[in-house]
Amino acid sequence: MSDIGLLTHTVRGDEVGSRIDILLSEVELVPSRAIAQKLIEKNCVRVNGSTVTKRHRVRSGDHITVEIPPMERSGLAVEAIPLDIRFEDDDMIVLSKAAGMVVHPSQGHWSGTLVNALLAHSDDLGTLAGEERPGIVHRLDKDTSGLMLVAKSDTAQAALSEMIKQRLVDRRYLALVHGPIVPDAGLIDAPLGRHPKDRQRQAVTDGTGSRQAVTSFRVLERFEASHLDDGYTLIECKLQTGRTHQIRVHAAYIRHPVVGDQLYGRKRLREDLGLMRQFLHSYAIAFEHPVTSEHLAFTDPLPPDLAEAVQRLADRSRGRTAAGDEVLTGIGL
Repeated sequence: MSDIGLLTHTVRGDEVGSRIDILLSEVELVPSRAIAQKLIEKNCVRVNGSTVTKRHRVRSGDHITVEIPPMERSGLAVEAIPLDIRFEDDDMIVLSKAAGMVVHPSQGHWSGTLVNALLAHSDDLGTLAGEERPGIVHRLDKDTSGLMLVAKSDTAQAALSEMIKQRLVDRRYLALVHGPIVPDAGLIDAPLGRHPKDRQRQAVTDGTGSRQAVTSFRVLERFEASHLDDGYTLIECKLQTGRTHQIRVHAAYIRHPVVGDQLYGRKRLREDLGLMRQFLHSYAIAFEHPVTSEHLAFTDPLPPDLAEAVQRLADRSRGRTAAGDEVLTGIGL
């Protein structure tokens, strides 16, 4: 395990003018703006070789380096929470996160998180993401279920983080959305940033601090409308970028919000098929092993609550698309 992790990034045209602390978290060089600010204060962040303040705004072609020293984990609780592990070796873990589990400790969630469970499972977790995020290379929202990657070494953590940044990890989600989506496939290219009036939300915006966000989707199955709703569409979403709440915000933006989404959705229990969490599941992930280069691919069937919602709509199906036959048969639906 290395003593210090060194991460780098070169500023692109669409990032010009961004604050350095915001940019570091947006491009996933570090997990959060708060960690970026701490590293800047410790002079661990340099732009073109020089230290900067958190208010520094970057220019095109700037070369950013971030030194992340090993962190103490003594303040994190070790909790023997069962984990649904699908693959594990000396370098990494692939697991399925349950809905309702927060990925890492934060304000209001200091225990019961995936990180607390990982600390009980393994003494070896990557240190590069900071003291509150050992092993973490990407996140799922609390109420999003499904496949995640975890790093057990700094080498794997740096490599996986870079692979995600370079879009070399194929991450696919299943989402049930409101209303009929007409085309069988589509691309949503709409920049995301903090909502101007609600810091808990993201929004499609081209304002200061917004980042490019691209989601592609394929329709798998459509369901007829009833007197209670305007129908539903089951889609597969592929992340081209990895912004906070990206699929949920993009779905709401095209007026097909995710069923059960309490933040961006319709919030009507009957139309949401009784679901109290968003119908969003990380069902497939594929990548090259960060150390051995072996190609790895995993799929994860829908958990019972989401599978039951689909089953309730079965007699309203308008038929599956070719993509639906391929994907849904593959996960036992």
